[in-house]
Amino acid sequence: MGKESVKLIANNKKAYHDYFIDETYETGIALHGTEVKSLRMGKCSIKESFIRVEHGEVFVYGMHISPYEKGNIFNKDPLRVKKLLMHRYEINKISGKIKEKGYTLVPLKVYFKGSLVKVEIGLARGKKLYDKRQDIAKKDQRREAEKEFKVKNLY
Repeated sequence: MGKESVKLIANNKKAYHDYFIDETYETGIALHGTEVKSLRMGKCSIKESFIRVEHGEVFVYGMHISPYEKGNIFNKDPLRVKKLLMHRYEINKISGKIKEKGYTLVPLKVYFKGSLVKVEIGLARGKKLYDKRQDIAKKDQRREAEKEFKVKNLY
């Protein structure tokens, strides 16, 4: 298997702040031609998007792909519901986990793997407010430590 280039299109940093990510899955996504061209130009947002499993299929809602400028009549609705492509056993495993209390699916990354568009989704549990505060405190401590380290290395 050759080395395939991975080019990041969109990243969902907010998901890591709001959720504990337990498992990640790489999925394909069903797109139309002008949407792929728009993605090649990096015009995609997954900040407000979420994922649902319906009738044994996985769909992503709220993923915004800007219309392609030269696409005219072939452009699709930027916020249309898009189908994610996964194996049946993965979908069954995920839907079983989601039925447990507190689990949800969130998109983490959209990227090109070779010529294919892939979406990395995460099986996530929501963080409580105190968990978020702990994360912020850890970040601040790390930032302070790095700042002190820089100051010591200058002298």
